[in-house]
This record gives sequence, C-alpha cells and structure tokens, in this order.
Amino acid sequence: MATVEGTGTLVPAWRGGFGRLWTAAVVSRFGDALRGAALPLLAASLTDRPLLIASVTACGYLPWIVFGLLGGAVADRVDQRRAMWTVDAVRGLLVAAFAVAVALGHASIALLLALAFVLTTLQTLFDNASTALLPALVDHEALGSANARLMTGQKIAGGLIGSPVVPLLIAAGAAVPFVADAGTFLLAAALVASLRTTAPDRRPKPAGSTLRREIADGLHTLWRDRALRGLCAATALCNIGMGALIATLVILVTGWLDAGTAGYAVATTAYTVGGLAGGAANRRITARLGPMRAVLFAGLVQIGALVVMGGVRSLTALAAALAVFGFMGMVWNVNTTTLMQQRTPADLLGRVSSAFRTLAVAGAPLGALLGGAVATAWGLNTPALLAAAFFVLSVLALIPARTSDVPVGAPHDDVTTAHVTR
Repeated sequence: MATVEGTGTLVPAWRGGFGRLWTAAVVSRFGDALRGAALPLLAASLTDRPLLIASVTACGYLPWIVFGLLGGAVADRVDQRRAMWTVDAVRGLLVAAFAVAVALGHASIALLLALAFVLTTLQTLFDNASTALLPALVDHEALGSANARLMTGQKIAGGLIGSPVVPLLIAAGAAVPFVADAGTFLLAAALVASLRTTAPDRRPKPAGSTLRREIADGLHTLWRDRALRGLCAATALCNIGMGALIATLVILVTGWLDAGTAGYAVATTAYTVGGLAGGAANRRITARLGPMRAVLFAGLVQIGALVVMGGVRSLTALAAALAVFGFMGMVWNVNTTTLMQQRTPADLLGRVSSAFRTLAVAGAPLGALLGGAVATAWGLNTPALLAAAFFVLSVLALIPARTSDVPVGAPHDDVTTAHVTR
C-alpha cells in the first residue's frame, strides 16, 4: 500500500493501485453522468406522460431497496476486484446493446425501465465491493484522503464535465451518449482488472452459513457500533430532506425565484463547485475536529444553508447557500465513508456498507413525495424548509455518537469483534 506524508496525515500515492482505481471511478462517473442526463431526455422523446418519465429515475432507487443487502453479502463472499471488473464489463455490454437499439429506432419506455433497473441492480454489488476494496489499496490512516480524492474526482467528472457534454453528444445522435457510456464501463473494467491486491483476511464461515445469516451479521454489526448506528440514522434522515430538496429544486428556482433555466444552471453549478471545495478542504477540517465532529459540524452548517434557500427570495442567496451546502455535503460524505471503512472488520465491510446504503437510500423516495406534497400545499419554497427540519433531526441523531472518534485501528467497545480495522 503506497502512501506519502501529508499535512499531519497520510495521503495515498497516485502510483499503483489507488491511481488506477481513482481513474476507473472517475471514468465510470463520467459515463454515469452521460447516461443519467440522456435517459430522461430520451424518455421525454418517447412519451409525454410524467409518471412514466419519472419512473425511469425511480428505477435507479428501487434496486438498492430490494437488492442492496444481498449485494453486500455477495461482495463479502467473492474476490472484490474480480466482481468489480466483471460487473463493469457486463454493464458495458448491456449499454452498448442498448445504444444499438436506440440507433435502430427500437428504444421504448419499457426498455429504458429495464435498463435502469438492471444497471442499478448490478451497481449494488459494484459499489459495496468498491467500498470494501479501498482499504486493501491504501493505509488506513490515508483512507480519509483517498475517499476525498475519489469523491472530488467523481464530482468533477460528473458535475463539471459530463452533464454539459450531453447536449453536444445528443446533437451527434441519440445513441451517442450511450456509446460513450459503454466505452467508459469497459475502460473502467480493464483498469480494475489490472489491480493487484491481497485478499482480505476472512474468518472461516460456520457450517450451514447462509446469505440470510450473513446479511443479518452485517445488520447486527452496524447496529452494535454506536457511531455507525448514529451515522446511518442521521444519513437516512438527511436523505429524506435531500429527496424533498432535489425533487423540487427546479420549481424552487424557476417558480418561486422566477430565475428560469439559466438560474437553475447557476444553482446546480454552485452546488458542484461547493462540493469540489469541500473535497479539497476536508483533510484540514477533519484534522482539526476529528471525523465524527466534522460530520456533526457539516450537518449544523447545512441546516443554516437550507433555511436561507427556503427563506431568502434571491438567486444570489440561493447559489451561495447551495455552494455551502455542497461544501459541507462533501465533508459529510467523505467522513461517513471513512468511518465505516475504519470501524468495520474487513470481512464484514461489504455487508455493513450495503446495510448502511440500503437504510439510507430508502428515505430519498419518501422525501421526494413529501417535497411535492408540501410544495403543493404551502408553497414552492417550503420543501427546503422541510429539508432543514429533517437535518435538525439528523444532527440530534448524531449527538449520542459524537464522542465515538477513536484512533485509527483502535478497538471500540460497541463492536462485538476484537478485530477492528478502523
């Protein structure tokens, strides 16, 4: 595991496995951005029924709720590197076949729904394997910096490069974004396949062990760790608020602020730029506060940003608030992922990661529905204030776990096993 000294902490070296994993993640996120922007546009060209168009996006959530726990259990059973490159190769071939169907005029809403569902189902295995693989590539002291670099690179590729490129690719042909997406999957698969990692130490499974029992072990481990339990509850509450905000942001900008599509572009760009700045500053914030208190601080600042979004009728104020919100969102995400990797035994990391993600993601669809309901009943700015209320609840959920910062690699009383890797 190659690392170099950074400002008081270790940072991952770009050469070797981490550099290739970073490149694969960034290339893949670029392709995701192309597909994520092109699919709704293609759906809108095939039907004018809002429910069908929205269903394409909904299919991106459903597999996490249905298969997320299973994906984590499988990730802990298999060679994670092999699982990742195999999944990406399969996804590349599926998207390539879909691109051919689009080029030949055979695309349909049913095909879009099926593609979105299958790709996200495969993603449940890929993402959990990726979370579990990173500690095999960098030292545990460098996990925070590694996660920050991964998330920052992905945000640049997806937010600043990928989405603006989509109109140019679509102008060249409806199938072109999907051809490019297929290429990114296959390139990422080749990069991951070239990694050389040591398999994590896995304790022998007891006789008669089943996937159901192994999933239960992951849930039990998550529940018994006070810090991870608090983080999971807080993230689930945040995602309800995020669902409400994201689902109604376009009408907040174009309706309540009357800023049009240009204003919406300004708002989303501000959020992306804020996230990039948060990735760059995360190491200093975490070094000063510690990872758990950094998450708590991020949540408190985000509450203020949401109140500004819903209470100040100004595009400038909204853009500034979204930049701060994105900044602190990156601090939250990096430290949450790092804490999960550090505090979970290596042979349980896929299952704990999947349990965390599944429970957290489940709140987003509920939040979207609540956001639409309160916007209809009380005004287009109220979903942002509703989100602020859920962020208050999330901070309250974090308070009991705020003293759970421990030195990397130290055991923690709430973890049942003595082998703690964080």
